[in-house]
Order: sequence, then C-alpha cells, then structure tokens
Amino acid sequence: MSPSGVASAKPYDQGVRDLVALTGPAGPRWVDRLTAAWEAGDAVLPVDPRLPDGVREHLLDVLAPTVVVDTDGHRARRSGGRPVEEGDALVVATSGTTGEPKGVVLTHEAVAASARATSARLGVDPDRHRWLACLPLSHVGGLSVVTRALHIGTDLVVHPGFDPEAVTRAALDGATHVSLVATALGRVDASLFECIVLGGAAPPPDRPANTVATYGMTETGSGVVYDGFPLDGVEVRAVDGELAVRGPMLLRAYRDGTVPLDSHGWLATGDLGSVDPATGRVSVHGRAGDLIITGGENVWPTPVEAVISGLAEVAEVAIVGRPDPEWGQRVVAIVVPADRSMPPTLDALRSEVKERLPAFCAPKELELVDSLPRTALGKVIRAGL
Repeated sequence: MSPSGVASAKPYDQGVRDLVALTGPAGPRWVDRLTAAWEAGDAVLPVDPRLPDGVREHLLDVLAPTVVVDTDGHRARRSGGRPVEEGDALVVATSGTTGEPKGVVLTHEAVAASARATSARLGVDPDRHRWLACLPLSHVGGLSVVTRALHIGTDLVVHPGFDPEAVTRAALDGATHVSLVATALGRVDASLFECIVLGGAAPPPDRPANTVATYGMTETGSGVVYDGFPLDGVEVRAVDGELAVRGPMLLRAYRDGTVPLDSHGWLATGDLGSVDPATGRVSVHGRAGDLIITGGENVWPTPVEAVISGLAEVAEVAIVGRPDPEWGQRVVAIVVPADRSMPPTLDALRSEVKERLPAFCAPKELELVDSLPRTALGKVIRAGL
C-alpha cells in the first residue's frame, strides 16, 4: 500500500494505463494519491469535491476514468472507463460553464516543462521557498502549484480551500509563494508573501508590487505569460487579432481524442489581443465573445469594469452587451452595490467612465444584483448574466 492507503498494484495487464479520478478534498493525502498514481504509470483526473452528485456523475461519464478513489482512499473500478496513453499525467476538466466539459490531457513532459518555466521566471529556490496551494486542485491554477512543487522539490503546504485565516497562518509559518485569484487577494495581507501569482479574473489595477499577473488556460497547463511577457520557451502571436500560443507545456489532446493544435504546434486561444512587435509584450483584450459592438464602436468589458470598480459605492461589477435596436448592442453595467441602501446611479457610472474612456464605453443601463456568478477561480460567468 502507498502512504495514502491507495493500492498501487494493478489487477490486470501492466501495459494498461488507468485514468484515476481523485474525488476527495485537497490536502497531503490527496498529493500522496497523485504521486502513487504516477508511480504506477497512471494519469489522474482531479474532481472538485464540491460538485453535486449529479454533476459529478455526469463529469465522470463524459471523461470516463477507469478508477475512482473516494475520500477515504478506496478504489473502485468504473465500468465504461477508458485508459490513457503512456506518458499522460493529468486529465483536467475545463469549467464546462458554456457546454459539455472537456478533459485536457497533459503529459508528464508538459507538466515538467511548465514547472521549470514558471519556477525559473519566479526565481524559486527549493532550499528556501515554500508553496501554499489553496485554490481548487480541480482547476489548473491550483493544481499547477502542487505539480510545480513536486517537480522542483519545493516545500509544499496544501489547504482544502481558501480560508483567509489559514492562509495568514501558513505565511507566518514559512509559506513564501501562493497562487490566488483577484477576489481572494483583498482578503489577505499580501505583504506576508514574497510572491503572489494571480490568475483567473483580471487583476485589480492597484495590485501590490509582489504580485505577478498571469495569462494562460487549462490547455496551456498553467499561466504562460507573466506580467505581459511569455515564459522561456513559449511563443505568442496574434493572428487576425486572436492570440495563439506554442510551447512544450501545451496539452497533447482533449480526452475525446481531438487535437486542437495545428500542424506546427500552435493553439488558437479564442482570446483577442496583440503582441507588441518591438518589446514582445502581450496584451489580452478578452474572449472573442466578450466584445461589445455598440454603434460600430468596439467596447471591451475589462477597462470599463476597472473604472467602475474604483467607485466606493461599487462592490463588484460586470459589463455585458445587450441587444439594442438602435445601437446593435448597448453597454450594460451589472453592479453589486457596496451598500444596498445607497446604490450607485447610472449617471454616476457614466460620468466616471467618460472621464477616463471614450464616451461610447459608458454604460447605457444599470442593473443591481446581490452577487455575480463566478467560476471557482473567480472568473465572471458572463453567459449567466
């Protein structure tokens, strides 16, 4: 038996590589089960333990693991499961917020390449640094903290989730590096860490100096652009305004066998942006579907959200486009007020935006809500607005 209590011996052909679904909460035992599966030549599918039963079962049906390991470490063989190829390390589910979940297959070579490139850019020293993992391990932003530490040999602390008090204690106990999302950053004392890697939603404009804003996706195995510049070994280009990336940390395929890379290894990201030809700096405008075209003018939500979020009356904001018979689309601000009894007015939002952005970026409508739908990594689910 492995230290986690998971039997690593296979009951059949040693040449078959299992896909092992880990359904338990994050923590040291979860990491033990990951390493036990890897030592047996298998790949791991991290499953979010917070999923409702029906959603979890649907995810397992779609991604077809051959083995499921529960919270207590008990293994159960799952009928209809499909093995993985030799060299596969992980199958990571995409969010599935706009359709069926897809499993991103990452090889051991890709995971190692990501660990080396990110650690080199951050200057991680295994002899004196310690990573804290407190984001969901079912998402690549949280999982990559664990795999990075395992490959580089850095000390690692794994929490079952984000808890500000627990994060503070971990920092005081020696954790030097952590990955957070923007919504969590404001709930901890950033100065306690040597470095905070920010992923998920766009970082706040006034983020602390010890933060690093990253751009990446599940298909890239973690962030591949740090503070605007690609990691070593990563190439980024803009083709007709859409960003494409290439590098050794990209996925091998999706779980259904589809390969999204072109014949030269480029992955079209679906994000619109640009690359400065002089400096190589990457600017990300947003998902192609997020662009609002109003009266023939292009409005990107992120800059407008950055302006409005600076108002004291605003706790959270999302900018979306609504169909409009005159303008094609109208800019709509969906706002969570800081104080429900004193919400911001549409005139106040428009005035603030017009002072810092072109007038056509100012919202024409204001909707007040109690909360914004978000993914586990803090990204606003615009399709739910």
